[in-house]
Parts: sequence; structure tokens; C-alpha cells
Amino acid sequence: RERCGRDTLYCGVGAMILLEFHNRVIQETLQTRFRSLTTGEGKVRVVDVTVADFDGCLYHISNGEGEDPNPGVVFVSISLQYYHELQQHGVDDFLKAEYGALFVEPESGYNATLRIELAAVKDESEKIIDQVSKLKRNCFAAVFDKYFALQQGGGDGADGHPAIISYRPNETMYISAFHDRVTVVFSTVFNDDDDVVLGKVFLQEFKEGKKGNQSAPHVLFSHKDPPRELGDVPNAVTGENVGYITFVLFPQHVNSKHSAHTVDLIHQFRDYLHYHLKCSKAYLHTRMRARTASLLQILNRARPESEIKKRKTISGKSFMRK
Repeated sequence: RERCGRDTLYCGVGAMILLEFHNRVIQETLQTRFRSLTTGEGKVRVVDVTVADFDGCLYHISNGEGEDPNPGVVFVSISLQYYHELQQHGVDDFLKAEYGALFVEPESGYNATLRIELAAVKDESEKIIDQVSKLKRNCFAAVFDKYFALQQGGGDGADGHPAIISYRPNETMYISAFHDRVTVVFSTVFNDDDDVVLGKVFLQEFKEGKKGNQSAPHVLFSHKDPPRELGDVPNAVTGENVGYITFVLFPQHVNSKHSAHTVDLIHQFRDYLHYHLKCSKAYLHTRMRARTASLLQILNRARPESEIKKRKTISGKSFMRK
């Protein structure tokens, strides 16, 4: 684990950063206020912050509406463009079960809101901070838990149809449950032709990782066209810059012991993939610039010295031929 708090995945190509599952701004905001409350180090400050996260997610951290907000009560609201699709899979009930009395009526313009009364929960502040900072993760978890339970029950999904979550414009996640597996398919759009090439190399490493760890899920990549699992799904995007990544999760990945960690890792795979594509391109550009600078130094050292020499006339005067 690195000092920055991010997890690190070690594979054949080196250390790869896993993006944090929680929102750092929410975490630090609540930590500061609980610290001020419990230690008496200064007054609990009023907060009103809007935070952007991956996939068009917006958070609003505030002390509520009105001219005289109460700094002892913090509201955390989330806005997701695809929340209505999550509601079809019971996200509201899942959040009520996860957060209990913290889950309140949503703030205007947002989809879900949590109300944290600092003094009432200060004895379990660490637990509350961890739960609240994972609000977006828990919204996704509602869908995953539903389909994990279907697989554990031996079902073939909800009427045989996958869950379809349009988490970004032109990009979709599909989740299907079968008696022996759960398949999670991400469609993603590569904005650059180079990203397609790098993406194939990157995902090939996932397939190679299966050789060293037989318990790892299968990872498949298809370019341009959707995989066979989506053969009956209408409006699946196709094109030269479209890729589909399929994860085949087996019962050991979705049982009650490992399901939470599986959700942590897979719900933001798209962001993880594009993050590392950008890092790879930045690294390649850095190496290219360094190599170019090195070659220029070699060329400068190879430049011949000036051969202009002083000459003298028969009368003894010096001159230089130009």
C-alpha cells in the first residue's frame, strides 16, 4: 500500500495503481469536523462544497439549506445521471439498509442524501466516514449484490435479461447472472486510435495474469462489435473506436466472503483502464522526449570544428579566408 492511500496491484509489468474506492474530499471533510468536535481544536466550521467525481458524478457537502446552517449537521448528496437505471434494481432500498437513519429525503437537484449529526455518531466516526465516503460505490453495489444473489441462488438472471447501466454517454455496463457465473461487460469508447492498441496490450496482461493465478476471473476483449453475451441486447454500440471488456466472475468471486471486494474492484474498472492508458501515453512521451534530447546532444558533439585558419601574405600581414 502506497503512502498516498491508493492500493497497488503487482503484475508482470510492474506496480499498477488501483483508484481509491472512496471519495477523498468527503473523507477529509468529515475527518476534520469530527476531529474539531472531539478534541475541541477550534470551532466546527460551516461547509458548502460541490465535488466532481468520475463518470459525471457530483457530490454536494453542506450543512443544509437556510440562512443559518448548523455546522454540527453535515449533509452529503450525490447526483448520478444514471440513478434512475439503478432504481430499477433497488438502489433506494439498498442504501436504506446500508445507511439506516442517515438516509433521508434527497436534496433538491440530487438523487440521494445522507444526514450526519456529528455529535450523535462521534463514537463510531471512523465507520461513518468510511460508509459515507463510499456512497457512489454503494450505489453500484445495489446492482451487483442483486445479480450476485441471483447467481448464488442458481438463477439465470432477471427474466433472462441483463442489467443495463449507461454510466457514461455512449458507454454502458451490462451485468448478467447464470447458474455457474456472473458476466460483467463494459463498453468503452477510445478517443484515440493509439488507445485501442494500448488497450489491447493492457488487457492482454490481464489474460496472462490468469496463468499465474487460476482463481482470477476470465477477462475477454472484443473490438468494434459486442461479444456474444450481448447478441440479444438492442442498441449495443459498434464502431472502430469501440471496445468491449468482459469479466467472467465465478462463484468464489461473488460469494458473501468476497463479494464486497469484488464490487470495490470492478465497479470503476472503466476509469481504472483509461487512467492507465493516459499514464502509459504520458510515460511513452516522456521517454521519447528524453531520447530526442539525447540524440540532439550526440549530433551536437559530432559537429565538425571550424577549419578557418589565419594565413599570412608575402608581406607578413595576417588574414582569414571567409
